[in-house]
Amino acid sequence: MAFTLKERQILGLQGLLPPKIETQDVQAMRFQRNLRKISDPLQKYIYLMGIQERNERLFYRVLMEDIEALMPIVYTPTVGLACTQYGQIFRRPKGLFISIMDRGHIRSILDNWPETNVKAVVVTDGERILGLGDLGVYGMGIPVGKLCLYTACAGIRPESCLPVCIDVGTDNQTLLRDPFYMGLYQRRDRSHRYDELIDEFMEAVVDKYGQDTLIQFEDFGNHNAFRFLKKYRYKYCTFNDDIQGTAAVALAGLLAAQRVVGKPITEHTVLFLGAGEAALGIANLIVMAMMEEGMSQAEARKRIWMFDKYGLLVQVRLCSTGEAFVHPRPGEGVRSFLDAVNVLKPTAIIGVAGAGRLFTHDVIKTMGSLNERPIIFALSNPTAKAECTAEDAYSLTQGQCLFASGSPFGPVTLEDGRILVPGQGNNAYIFPGVALAVILSGVRHISDTVFLETLAAQLGEEELSQGRLYPPLSNIREVSLQMAVKVVEYVYTKGMAFRYPEPVDKEAYVRSVVWNINYDSFLPDIYDWPGIKRIKEQVYLLL
Repeated sequence: MAFTLKERQILGLQGLLPPKIETQDVQAMRFQRNLRKISDPLQKYIYLMGIQERNERLFYRVLMEDIEALMPIVYTPTVGLACTQYGQIFRRPKGLFISIMDRGHIRSILDNWPETNVKAVVVTDGERILGLGDLGVYGMGIPVGKLCLYTACAGIRPESCLPVCIDVGTDNQTLLRDPFYMGLYQRRDRSHRYDELIDEFMEAVVDKYGQDTLIQFEDFGNHNAFRFLKKYRYKYCTFNDDIQGTAAVALAGLLAAQRVVGKPITEHTVLFLGAGEAALGIANLIVMAMMEEGMSQAEARKRIWMFDKYGLLVQVRLCSTGEAFVHPRPGEGVRSFLDAVNVLKPTAIIGVAGAGRLFTHDVIKTMGSLNERPIIFALSNPTAKAECTAEDAYSLTQGQCLFASGSPFGPVTLEDGRILVPGQGNNAYIFPGVALAVILSGVRHISDTVFLETLAAQLGEEELSQGRLYPPLSNIREVSLQMAVKVVEYVYTKGMAFRYPEPVDKEAYVRSVVWNINYDSFLPDIYDWPGIKRIKEQVYLLL
């Protein structure tokens, strides 16, 4: 209904639309009013995704204008619920579905995708969707949601983004018995065929779209996530958000907390609950940050401990991925996470286990007794998997803790009347801005040092006083653009950029490419030739 009268006539739409010509402002008001009528988060998700299919620019306008309220719908935690219900809420396909049966033909499948100027690909195999486990082909909701935030947060053109789900089967027995499941009815193929499929996929993407195409791995199982990052990071332009994005946002929170505590990062002792890809990614980046401050790698690693379902990572245990953070046993009495807190006396605990409320009341109280300002990060998603709630963290430490979570929690009012705003350690603060910078600078390989360009400096003193460790989500577009500017400056300084000539004004360059949500005109370029009226008059006189 926003087509003008001339556009309707030229495009053959006259009479097919109501007579009213609406502005995007009015359409956005209708969209927002309809959203307010829906209380169920899953129904909101269905409605939002429906608008995205029908009117992309309107969808992104409304999402950007109310990002704080709508990000939890298009991303975590509601996107997790949407993935579990994917077979029931499916309307139309989004992205590319590539199964292991397609080996040898992936390049031709990419040719079926209508857009040819793809700059960023987000791919999952659905094995470890948030904290929900193996959802197989239903994991497609994650790449779709991630790429929504590429556009909403960093202004990356939506047609440049390609979501992909690799289907090699699922070990989820519930799905294998579900008649509505949409993927392959087989157990996960973990043979050499799986690796050959991923190899072919990576080669096909680069062959189709170019060497500097960004490929973001998302929600792969721990073993494959680390393996592929190590295998591909120097061959392709790739990163793993669960490892590197989570690490960057967690480090940013620690650096912000450092400003409150007044203690340098080199003096912190960090205890992780969980020893998977997120924990190891965060730990490695913390080590890099400590080394930037002059500490040796060995000394930095000594300040980081990990506790998983088998207990502390100590030298008497076999560990396939966390060897760098295996230490001598600190004592014989460490059987529980609470024991580990009492023995190790950490200044910060970071939960990335995805196992629910394991930061018990006793753990939180002990952290409060050991530290004047304890740092408590409950980063597991979705909300039900968080290690503790914001209310427990604040109330059990009398408001002294510095808290962040992976999924959103509302403000907490303490008994003394103080209102504290918990920070959401959301990867969306990191990956859209990094992706924009990578695309604009032509980076071929993404170094971990890129993720040291953190958010902490973007947080003001007033926000810190409110308990925030991250900027408000309402500012995430500006945060992402500032992040992109910092990364662009960094990669050109370090000789990592391949897009020339180098822009003189990096900030102006970044802002100039941000996608515009306003409607394009569909009118052709109409003009008169100079002197055409005089020529017509001369012809008339001759006749």
